[in-house]
Amino acid sequence: MQIARDLTPGLASRATVLTIGRFDGVHLGHQQLIRTTVERARALDMLSAVLTWEPHPRAVLQPGQPLQLLSDLDEKIEQIQRLEPDILIVAPFTDEIRRLTAAEYLTRICAALPVREIWVGEDFAMGRGREGDIPRLMEIGREMGFAVGALSKYTVAGIPVSSSRIRELVLAGNVAGAGALLGRPFALRGIVARGDGRGRQIGFPTANVQVSNDVALPANGVYACRVRLVSGEMVPAVTNIGVRPTFDGTRRVVEAHLLDWEGDLYDQVLRVELLMRLRNERKFSSVNELVAQIRQDVLEARAMLGLPNTG
Repeated sequence: MQIARDLTPGLASRATVLTIGRFDGVHLGHQQLIRTTVERARALDMLSAVLTWEPHPRAVLQPGQPLQLLSDLDEKIEQIQRLEPDILIVAPFTDEIRRLTAAEYLTRICAALPVREIWVGEDFAMGRGREGDIPRLMEIGREMGFAVGALSKYTVAGIPVSSSRIRELVLAGNVAGAGALLGRPFALRGIVARGDGRGRQIGFPTANVQVSNDVALPANGVYACRVRLVSGEMVPAVTNIGVRPTFDGTRRVVEAHLLDWEGDLYDQVLRVELLMRLRNERKFSSVNELVAQIRQDVLEARAMLGLPNTG
């Protein structure tokens, strides 16, 4: 997959089938849209392309508001790459772009790619004031020489899949429910930084994962997880998200305790897949009480992950 960072004129010379969207989380609905684009391109012997933006448009349209994204850019790129489009365009979204009409922006797209089809979701709209809805895109397509296809919302057990719905589940701590709509476990990604070493002092060393402030953190609590190391190895883990009230903490942190694994993780980028919430975060009356609860958390996580109890 070729990755381009702008709509450079002449980016591709072959006829192209394109899909456009924010693709936050690359959930099951997004996957269906990208797969449709790839399949159409292969059937027509054309290139397949995905266009998204960085930063997320809300950062420009609603400055100062928390983004609470379901994926950072690296996660988004990784998940799109799995779907095998020929080109991914991560275009800048700026104040200038925000002011363009749909026709003006599509003119830039068509200067970069000889677009023959565009596939979007049924509620898609683009351009200044979101005036470029599907009927308007079809009008523009007739003028510029491309067709427009729209897919209905993807549903799971009758529930429409959307980034906003998944975000609600994540913020409530229902990572299992979020994973069902994503089509994979909800994951946090970040570099391991040095913490205060308290986990090691009480017998449960943790990796302090520095997650982007723009990414949604699940509700405070303890989660059964899998952690992907830089090597690609997947390691079972128990992760605490919260402020560590037993130690009078105030800043939210993500701390992963890897099971049956030892080594130096500092400065490595970890991907933490959150599978199930085990309990709320709470303040304990003593460190000994906290340690006893962590032992119980580890036992529950082992059972949930199908691991033997090493007791």
